Amino acid sequence: MIEGLQEISYAQKAAYEFSRVLVCLDLFDNALDLGKFDCEITEISLEVFEKLAYRSSTGGLIAIAKPKELRIENLRLSNKTPLILIAEAPEKPGNIGALLRTADAAKLDAVIIANPKTDLYNPNIIRSSVGTVFTNTIGTGTTSEIIDFLKNNNIKIYAAALQDSSSYLAEDFKEASAIVVGTEHQGLSEEWRINAHKIISIPMEGQVDSLNVSVSAAILIFEAKRQRQLS
Repeated sequence: MIEGLQEISYAQKAAYEFSRVLVCLDLFDNALDLGKFDCEITEISLEVFEKLAYRSSTGGLIAIAKPKELRIENLRLSNKTPLILIAEAPEKPGNIGALLRTADAAKLDAVIIANPKTDLYNPNIIRSSVGTVFTNTIGTGTTSEIIDFLKNNNIKIYAAALQDSSSYLAEDFKEASAIVVGTEHQGLSEEWRINAHKIISIPMEGQVDSLNVSVSAAILIFEAKRQRQLS
């Protein structure tokens, strides 16, 4: 289920297949726009819409779409030096959405979720990502499967962790690179540390020793983008 005009628009641009669109004419004020949907359109009452919708400001539209297969073996990279974000076992929809928004803003080549614990089409992820779950190229798989994929494609692994790490500012991300982040509580599994090209961290000057995972990922991603823009 996809709520919201922007989110539905992104899903359309990403060639998601819609099976039905539900419209509440009490809230949706441009019936002419319904002609752009190549699927069955069903009018529903305000009462029914409010029971189905997760949030109130969705413009009166709910689309039912067929999910895409996101397995890592189906992931195709067109860039010879891709920049990829990998998140291991993220659980909170808000964090996943924020990661996807950052990836979209940076126009990353892919986002890969290792050992996913949450359905990526969870309505709260669609909402918190403001629809960028549809605009990103996404893959999912186990940590082992993803490491094999990276090695087979000659992509360097930069694992974000505190122990035995070097500053991210000392690294060169201009070659094919994957930035890997873990959860705030668990961090990354040992398998990533063993297989990493480098273990990197963000220097901390205050009392805390970690940042929110989406904040950390954004810092690392945009440093990599900065380096690539200079080359």
